[in-house]
Amino acid sequence: MKFYDVLASLIHDMKNSLSMVIHTLDEITADPLSGYDQPARITALQNEAKRLNNNLIELLTLYNIENERISPAIEDVDVANFLAEVMAENRSSAETNHINLTVECDPDLFGYFDENLIRNVLNNLVGNGIRYTRDRLLVTAAQEEGYLVFRVEDNGSGYPERMLTAHSPEGGYGDLAEGRTKLGLYFATMIAEMHRNGEQRGFIRLENGHGLSGGCFSIWLP
Repeated sequence: MKFYDVLASLIHDMKNSLSMVIHTLDEITADPLSGYDQPARITALQNEAKRLNNNLIELLTLYNIENERISPAIEDVDVANFLAEVMAENRSSAETNHINLTVECDPDLFGYFDENLIRNVLNNLVGNGIRYTRDRLLVTAAQEEGYLVFRVEDNGSGYPERMLTAHSPEGGYGDLAEGRTKLGLYFATMIAEMHRNGEQRGFIRLENGHGLSGGCFSIWLP
């Protein structure tokens, strides 16, 4: 996947979000009280605004990666505090969508990674999880097999089989018309692979029914 492919697909996705925002704002402007009578409209606007912001962050990050203008700033990170900050950023959106967002992490867990890059990945995963889960999202972090593993799990319908077998640049991303989900996989893969320790490098993994009944997206950092 080349950067111009990513750009074209992200522009398409952002255009759809903007169209939805403009249409909803036009309706609220025509009847200002409708925004108060139907809070779901305001929630939808907030969700689309966050999606647009995440799209732009992804776009800029992928551009910098493509042009070798970015390298990970690996630091010693208090993982529990880091996840608490990520949860705080997403708590309001989860609550307005009636999603139970929880986190599990050993308070003494530390890791070595780029906070900003991994934060962007997790924010995207939680944002997508809010859209596709039924009513629960679980974010966890733990040491496993010599890696620091972040997981975002939901109790939705899970990932389709084709995504479980094609979730890396080497595995292919299929038709870009399928949209943002595959671009999110590409973005997460690029960020994971930028984290290296000797011969080890980061990777992502998709599965269904890990802890909750739906999809589980994990990012493994050496």
